[in-house]
Amino acid sequence: MNNIALGRYIPLNSPIHKMDPRMKIMATIFLMVSVFMIKGLYGNLFMFAVLIISILAAKLTFKFILKSMKPMMFMLIFLFILNLFAIREGYVVLNVFGFKIYSGALTQTLFIVSRLVLMIMVTTLLTATTAPLDLTLGIEDLLSPFRKIGVPAHEIAMMISIALRFIPTLIEDTQRIMNAQASRGVDLEEGSLKEKISGVVSMIVPLFVSSYHRAEDLAYAMEARGYFPGKTRTRYKQLVIRFSDWFLFGLSCAVLVGVIIIGRVL
Repeated sequence: MNNIALGRYIPLNSPIHKMDPRMKIMATIFLMVSVFMIKGLYGNLFMFAVLIISILAAKLTFKFILKSMKPMMFMLIFLFILNLFAIREGYVVLNVFGFKIYSGALTQTLFIVSRLVLMIMVTTLLTATTAPLDLTLGIEDLLSPFRKIGVPAHEIAMMISIALRFIPTLIEDTQRIMNAQASRGVDLEEGSLKEKISGVVSMIVPLFVSSYHRAEDLAYAMEARGYFPGKTRTRYKQLVIRFSDWFLFGLSCAVLVGVIIIGRVL
């Protein structure tokens, strides 16, 4: 669990790191829409190429990206196996002990898995290149027009930022509790189903207690620093959109247009 990269910010010096968080969030939304607009093999290859170039531009390693996919690996494998035997379209490719795998099931399953992988890559690219504070400021500015209808923009942005910030902390707490339980003889990998459930419960209860304590400490710390929800706040750091931000955002828009063209032409 120490190798899980989900939600971690990597401080590097790259054009994507320096990009304004508001434009970066909008670019991420456009890339997400592009993922859902993909049709066919060429669209997937184009999107993978775009994200690989983006990862290289952000100076991130592919090892880090693969680590961010670990929490989703079980779901990806489960969906892959389930769709292979549930979808019955096309011709029979393989017959395994009476279970037939069809060509349509294979292509649709690979398409679904590739879409999930692309979504993880896009979200990891955002969280790894944007500091939690910048992410909070960006979300707050994007939601600020909705304040007129009573939407608490700052509070929503703060909750999202805190949730992303504490993902690695919860993972570290889980690893610490697992090691402590293992030293007391609790085995989460072997034994009967009842013993495994008991072991998981013995891990979840202290994890919840630790999380509540952290939340209480955080609340006290925020109050001690004069934070009160709903109050008018000033900023020391002001966000400024530069030409390079518009350029990178324009590239994300071009990616969406490219995916639509590829889906219609090829």
